[in-house]
Amino acid sequence: MGETPTLAQLKAGQVATGDLRFDFADVPVITRAFAPMVRELRYDVCELAIGTFLQAKAHGKSIVLLPVVLAARLQEAALVCLAGSDLRSPADLAGRRVGVRSYSQTTGMWVRGIVEEEFGVRADQVRWVTQEPPHVLEAVDPPWTERASQGADLLAMLRAGEIDAVIAGEMPKAPDLRTVFPNPTAAGEEFRARHGFLPINHMLTVRQDVVERRPDLPSTLVALFRQLSSEDGGLPVGRAEVDSGVSLALRLAGAQGMLPGPMTLDEVWAGLPDGTAERCAAG
Repeated sequence: MGETPTLAQLKAGQVATGDLRFDFADVPVITRAFAPMVRELRYDVCELAIGTFLQAKAHGKSIVLLPVVLAARLQEAALVCLAGSDLRSPADLAGRRVGVRSYSQTTGMWVRGIVEEEFGVRADQVRWVTQEPPHVLEAVDPPWTERASQGADLLAMLRAGEIDAVIAGEMPKAPDLRTVFPNPTAAGEEFRARHGFLPINHMLTVRQDVVERRPDLPSTLVALFRQLSSEDGGLPVGRAEVDSGVSLALRLAGAQGMLPGPMTLDEVWAGLPDGTAERCAAG
C-alpha cells in the first residue's frame, strides 16, 4: 500500500486486525508495485490503479478486486499546457498531441473520459504520446498512440512545442504552465455533483489463490478498511459505495481502447466470494 494515513494506522497498530498480521513490502512509490503484481503476482494483497486492474482482469490475471477505494480525487488539474498556448479549453484538443506517462494510466483514462463527456472530444481524435507501455504485458495500446523516444521528458517536449498538452500526475508548479481546464476545481466539482462520486484512482486487490485458501479474507479486509475509512476521511468501502465508480471506469476503459474486448461488471468482481459485502455490513 502507498504511504497514506490509512497505512500509518495499520503500521502503528492503531486498529484491531484480529488474526491478520501484515508484512509490509518496502515500496517507496506505490506505482512501482503495480507491474510486479500484475506480471508476477508478487504480493498477497496489493493496492492497484483501477485502470491497471481492469487490464489485468481482462487478460486473465488471477487477481480479485476488493470494494475498497484507497485513492480518489478530482482529475481536471492534471491536464496542463503552456501558459501562452492557444488551447482555450479541452474542446480544442481534437487533432492535438497530448503527452501522458502511459496510455493506461488511470488519471489519463479519467481525463479522456471527462473531456469526451463535457466537450465531445473522443480519445481517438487526439494523438497520445506515451513514455511507457502498460503495466500488463499483454495489453496493447490503441493505434491513436505513439511512443516518445527513450528517455524523453514530457514537459521538455511540451516546452519545445513537440506536444500541445500533458497529463501530469500533479500540476507542476511552474510559471510557464497552466491548466487546460479554465477552472479545474469547478469542473471537478461539477463531475462529482453529476456522478455522485470522486473518480477512483486506486483500490485494494488480493491474489486469487489467497482468496481460495482463505475465503473469509475479503470480508475481513473489507470490514477492516471500512473501519479505517471512517477514521481517515471516508473513502468509499463496499459494493454499494464503489459500484458506480467502477462501472464508469470500466465503460471508459472499453471506449478508449484499453481493453481487448467487452467486459461486464460481474466479470470485474469475479472471484470475490458471494455475500462479502453483506457479511461486512453485518459485522
